[in-house]
Amino acid sequence: MADDYHYYEPSQGHGLTHDPFNAIVGPRPIGWISTRDETGRRNLAPYSFFNAFCYRPPIIGFASNGWKDTVGNIAKTGEFVWNLVVDSLAEKMNATSAAVSRDTDEFDLAGLSGLPGRRVRPDRVAGSPVHFECRLCEILQLKDAAQRPVETWMTFGEVVAVHIDRSLLVEGIYQTAAARPVLRAGGRGDYALIQPEAMFFMMRPG
Repeated sequence: MADDYHYYEPSQGHGLTHDPFNAIVGPRPIGWISTRDETGRRNLAPYSFFNAFCYRPPIIGFASNGWKDTVGNIAKTGEFVWNLVVDSLAEKMNATSAAVSRDTDEFDLAGLSGLPGRRVRPDRVAGSPVHFECRLCEILQLKDAAQRPVETWMTFGEVVAVHIDRSLLVEGIYQTAAARPVLRAGGRGDYALIQPEAMFFMMRPG
């Protein structure tokens, strides 16, 4: 029945206490992106609109609402690192989301140490069990259905090097839940944690 559904058109407002969009499309993996600017200054910031988009070559991407330092750094240097957010790093990840001046080093701000990359210049987050070193593919400004530009930029990068904590590999298979990854679940501050008991197995037909 139509009355069983709350209906709204986003352009007219949702009529709820909080916009449900990013809570419905969730939980989502977190794009914890480290970069350096053209002078070498470090930057680290989380993005909740993030995912993987291609197997071969592996390509990941994240959307930035506004042209922020992360996007600007990648546009100039062509490099970034994605760092997996796990439960032991959740508070530090949140600290790096603060709006701070361009010359602030978010590694220092959150009390994080960096590890050098092997193929790119930005540091990896020490303590994170997985890192993707990436080179820029393209940056796209999004458009609405009327083809009007919106103030959101999508950055895509090819993964050129991967670092995985060996404890997460069992007989050559990566153990997703063993890492205890944290995901963004929408709302004002909701997150989700993947734990082993949350997993189930289902083969694709054929």
